[in-house]
Amino acid sequence: MGVCAALAVLTVLAAAGVWVLARSTTISDRLVDGSTPALVTSVRLESAFINQETGARGYGLTGEPGFLEPYRSGLQQQKDAVALLRDLLADDSTAAADLEEILVNAKTWQSRFGQPVAAAPPGGPVALASERAEEGRQDFDAIRVGAARLEKDLETARNQAHAELHDVRFQRNWIFSLIAVVILALTVLVFAGLRRGVTLPLGRLSEDVRRVAKGNFDHPITASGPADLRRLTVDIEAMRGRLVDELAFTDSAREQLDEQAGELRRSNAELEQFAYVASHDLQEPLRKVASFCQLLQRRYADQLDERAVQYIDFAVDGANRMQTLIHDLLAFSRVGRLHADNEPVDLEVLFSRTTDALSIAIEESDAKVTHDPLPAVSGDVTQLGMLLQNLISNALKFRAPERVPEIDVSARFEDGLWHFAVTDNGIGIGAEYAERVFVIFQRLHTRDAYPGNGIGLALCKKIVEFHGGSIAIDPDHTPGARITFTLPGLPLPQVESAADTERVPS
Repeated sequence: MGVCAALAVLTVLAAAGVWVLARSTTISDRLVDGSTPALVTSVRLESAFINQETGARGYGLTGEPGFLEPYRSGLQQQKDAVALLRDLLADDSTAAADLEEILVNAKTWQSRFGQPVAAAPPGGPVALASERAEEGRQDFDAIRVGAARLEKDLETARNQAHAELHDVRFQRNWIFSLIAVVILALTVLVFAGLRRGVTLPLGRLSEDVRRVAKGNFDHPITASGPADLRRLTVDIEAMRGRLVDELAFTDSAREQLDEQAGELRRSNAELEQFAYVASHDLQEPLRKVASFCQLLQRRYADQLDERAVQYIDFAVDGANRMQTLIHDLLAFSRVGRLHADNEPVDLEVLFSRTTDALSIAIEESDAKVTHDPLPAVSGDVTQLGMLLQNLISNALKFRAPERVPEIDVSARFEDGLWHFAVTDNGIGIGAEYAERVFVIFQRLHTRDAYPGNGIGLALCKKIVEFHGGSIAIDPDHTPGARITFTLPGLPLPQVESAADTERVPS
């Protein structure tokens, strides 16, 4: 009997709740879809008329065609707003009448003032605007009065809807409060039955899970309560076991990584010691070999035949090339170790220094070197200087004998990166060698044709990648070679004119 009575009361209250919700929805829809949009659109309509009046008056005073833009846009805004208002005010005869009165006044103003002034030819003040200024002002004031009346009527309708919505909400709160009281009473009865069978076992499960979550991964989770809760507990216990196994594996892997890191630190220390030995202990014997061979050649020149002189030249050349090779290897190994400062580097200044250092080679080859305005990037000034010097000196070295060398350094900013390109008209690099040229000691020509150790582009690749960029050969460029690379940075400030972005000869 008690359950039936409770269900009957809930049914009545539910019916009342449905009724009050339906009424609340109706009023809300009227407020959201009718009164408020209509008020906003009426304000836009008034703004459209103001734009027309401002544009027509400005054009009448100056004759500048630019003032007609707000006038024309105001006409389109008026058309859109009127179409929307007529749809929104279909059930509001008072506001609809206000709208029609505004349109009549607007038509009067437009025919007497707006349209004749807008139709006048440009080039100076429109005489008609001065002649009808007072008449146009009076007609437009009538539009303002009508727009104010329409907005007031719409605001009154909106306020009335707000008041009705407030009353409905009050009724809704009372009805749902009664529903809540009845449901609360039933909940208390249900809760008393569920507490013993579900809540207490669930609380024990939550406590076990919290202990595991705090780091006690060896704490077992025991199953209790209903069948569904026991199955959930078994799944959680399986997850805990797997987590324990994963943590054990992670600890083992971390120990191995620590050991490898220690080995890597020791290996780096040995490499640094080797670099020190190579830069001091290895170069000194080579200098002695070259010096004494040359001394031997000078002192016993009259006793040596042509082959002996040739052998001595081979020895001196080998010693000198070994010194150069050691120097290049040291420069390659120091990238990212000895020179690893991170500071703003002005590439414009660095480019100037590089071309100054290569000025003799540039003059001897009669080369033409140009560049775009270059940005400032964050990096190591020594490494970036080596990068520019290697790329430009390569373009000078591998020039075509039949034409004057032309070298250009371009720069453009895109997607947070600076994209640079060093372009020349030299002998070029075949597409099949686009990857090989960046490998250390890889040469495409003999030493007799072009001197060097095959380290330059490998060093450039290492410098660019250390700074977070990439480098590549453009296989489609001809004649000559184009080497592109990227560096992170910020765009250049906006320039005053197009002349500021012209290429700069060096």
